[in-house]
Amino acid sequence: MEHLQANDILTHVSRYNLIRNQRMVYIDVHEALHGSLAGPYVAVPNLVNIIAKQDYQGVGQSESEALANCLAKIKAVSIEALFPRHAGENKSQS
Repeated sequence: MEHLQANDILTHVSRYNLIRNQRMVYIDVHEALHGSLAGPYVAVPNLVNIIAKQDYQGVGQSESEALANCLAKIKAVSIEALFPRHAGENKSQS
């Protein structure tokens, strides 16, 4: 795409809403249009401005595959546990 810089990432996003225990979390599935992601499609649980830990993000060769991968990862996890507790925390603590 001629109007983007070489390191830009441009994605097309489809948004899903998951309601669990009367709380809602968004799951945005990104399709890479320019630049590289972890895969062709990446599903990212989020609370608009807070994204889930990388462990809970799904990757796939299609939108439905990325979403299914993400849902499998978060099936037994509370919504609160999906997100970093402190600013700058982006991976699960082991």
